[in-house]
Amino acid sequence: MTDGWLKDPQKFWAVRFHREPQSGHKDVRVLVDHGRKVAQDQPALLKSRRNMRYEDAISLYKELQNIGWTHCEAVW
Repeated sequence: MTDGWLKDPQKFWAVRFHREPQSGHKDVRVLVDHGRKVAQDQPALLKSRRNMRYEDAISLYKELQNIGWTHCEAVW
């Protein structure tokens, strides 16, 4: 599974979907990081991190797309 990135319609916040490294093959978990890039030479500002089941993460990804979030390149 590769990282998935979405940006909000105002292009201010970003969400990163990536696999939880310790999750098993049968119970795949996904980390969902919500944050934004502050400045080129500074680390990203992470607002929240959620640990979700794979199916729930897919649902969230699709829901965000339905309300206007768009796929983007890696932000941080």
